[in-house]
Amino acid sequence: MINKSLSFLGIFLLNALSLLPLFLLYRLADAFYLLIFYVVKYRRKVVKENLYNAFPNKSAAELNTIEKEYYKFLSSLFVEIIKMKSISKKELNKRVKFKNADLVEAYLQNKESVLFCASHYGNYEWVCMAIGLNFSGQHYPIYKPLSSEAFDHWFFKMRSKFGNNMVAMRQTLRAIQASKNSASMFTFGSDQAPSKEESIYWTNFLNQETSVQLGIEKIAKKTNRPVFYLKINYLKRGYYEVDCVPICLHPDQTQEFEITEAHTHFLEEMIEDKPAYWLWSHRRWKYKPGNKANKTTENNSGVPANCA
Repeated sequence: MINKSLSFLGIFLLNALSLLPLFLLYRLADAFYLLIFYVVKYRRKVVKENLYNAFPNKSAAELNTIEKEYYKFLSSLFVEIIKMKSISKKELNKRVKFKNADLVEAYLQNKESVLFCASHYGNYEWVCMAIGLNFSGQHYPIYKPLSSEAFDHWFFKMRSKFGNNMVAMRQTLRAIQASKNSASMFTFGSDQAPSKEESIYWTNFLNQETSVQLGIEKIAKKTNRPVFYLKINYLKRGYYEVDCVPICLHPDQTQEFEITEAHTHFLEEMIEDKPAYWLWSHRRWKYKPGNKANKTTENNSGVPANCA
């Protein structure tokens, strides 16, 4: 009962903070950065280890710069997520712009469905919200429910406020079957670590052997839906551009693991280009490889030949 009361109190405070304008919330973010970086030192050991392993050729000074930039961005991301509760359609569309959306819209207008591959890069929450406002098809983001029922309900309402149809991970196939007769978009977070039992495919990602989820590839090959990567470009504080990049337009013509390798390498290039905006505090490499599946053959670009 006490935990439940604290959860509702926390949600009440978050809702109140959401009413503040973003320029004031960013002042709070500046203070929050000092707190989590210098005082609490929130997961700094995890971040340092992840950066060190991912970029073995960078100097200590370079890694320290990335680390500080990451925590500053994380603090801004925190208040931007709070702002989701009260943000208007107009404000969201001003801050999240889509590039090459017409490539996706061409499928939707033809009554065909697509799959979006996303990652915890930039403000993935705002981007997911904005999809429901910028495309004609029904949007189904796949999410993992939170352990706290109260906070899970809070996030669910925020994420679905602009027409998104949130789908719990275990209900994905059922949702795909139910929506098969309409033009739809399913968005998958491709960079989360699979459970230990589901870590059956491993590849080299950021200079480390990494287990990768196979869900989006399995669904793409089963339904032959084209796969687009939502490439988020951080422009400046509170402003993002999302490029809809075709990853694989003909999944039925691919070999096993080609799509998985394609989206994994694509994310790797995004991170290497601007590393501060990925979720480094996540324990992405908590499992070590055991028996590995065979990797697909790649072309010289590092992307499988049938995916482009």
